[in-house]
Amino acid sequence: MFTYLWKDRLKLPFGSKVWFKQWAKRFWTLPSMLGFSWRVYRLKLRGTQIGEDSVVSRIQLGGKPRLLQIGSNSFIGRVDIQLQANVGIGSNVCINDGVKLITASHDVRDAKWKQFAQPIRIGDHAWIATGAVILPGVTIGRGAVVGAYTVVAKDVPNYAVATGNPVNIRDNVRNCELNYSPTRFLAFQAAWLGSPK
Repeated sequence: MFTYLWKDRLKLPFGSKVWFKQWAKRFWTLPSMLGFSWRVYRLKLRGTQIGEDSVVSRIQLGGKPRLLQIGSNSFIGRVDIQLQANVGIGSNVCINDGVKLITASHDVRDAKWKQFAQPIRIGDHAWIATGAVILPGVTIGRGAVVGAYTVVAKDVPNYAVATGNPVNIRDNVRNCELNYSPTRFLAFQAAWLGSPK
């Protein structure tokens, strides 16, 4: 992350007012950048696969960290991820605070209330908004959006928007030519690279 930010940093006239302002922002956001980097490093030590320049907040993991894969340039907020089965998160994904990814549950029809586990897959450029709950076996398609506090028990197609409980899915809502990185909207990235246009 540091190499990328330094190489692509916004270069301003040395000693100018905007130069001092930009460097002040860089020093101000340094602790959060170090915290994000430390969390990614620790998760990788525990077996999680994380792509380049992804940013991970203070997440709660239940189960085996090696079952989690995160692509490049994704932002993972303060989420709760239960890892009894694989969770695959694509690149350029934004998962906001309060989201729950649940890979296991119990079969209510079974007399012994057996547990089952199924993987969750989240496609590139998907956005999972605050407080959403993704249940076992669900695939969130490329560019799909899951609205705040939505409970998703079935697949969401590419570029669709899912809202409500029970979930209501509207197909082909988003632009199919998505070209952004959610990490660019973070304060420490904007301090180094400039605000996204």
